[in-house]
Amino acid sequence: MNVSLVLTVIGDDRPGLVEQLATAISQHQGNWLESSMSNLAGKFAGIVCVSIPDAQLEQLKAALAGLPGLRITSEVSVATESKVGNRRLKLSLVGHDRIGIVREVSQVLARHAVNVEDLSTHTASAPMSAEILFHATAELTALSTLDTRALTSDLELISNDLMVDITLDETIRT
Repeated sequence: MNVSLVLTVIGDDRPGLVEQLATAISQHQGNWLESSMSNLAGKFAGIVCVSIPDAQLEQLKAALAGLPGLRITSEVSVATESKVGNRRLKLSLVGHDRIGIVREVSQVLARHAVNVEDLSTHTASAPMSAEILFHATAELTALSTLDTRALTSDLELISNDLMVDITLDETIRT
């Protein structure tokens, strides 16, 4: 029987880190399913989901603990069924950067029972003014009863300068 293992990985960025991780996983009959990895402030940071035979689980964990220069934590994942009728949404927003903006946006999403499945953020200079702008894109899921206009309005209330674009992917999860 296979289990899903979710790994979080962090270390000083350098060539070969992904190869070390991939080698350890494949040597223990693990199948790399999905991942997200980035270089953030000189650190390599990633999350990886692998499928691995239950009999290899402890050996893989020991091998990962022995990889030099990486701190790796792992959790066995229990698959959960998605709720029938969930809608997929894509959120894009841009506004002046300030402390607390992610908290404010996530509070609005939580009030509307919207789940964040993927979130990417960055800051960049505005083209004309050189002011620092905050950019976020997110993949979201919500119940089919979500009022996207109300969600957009609530997000726009956060700040006068916040530009919000929510698009609905008409694919309903079943």
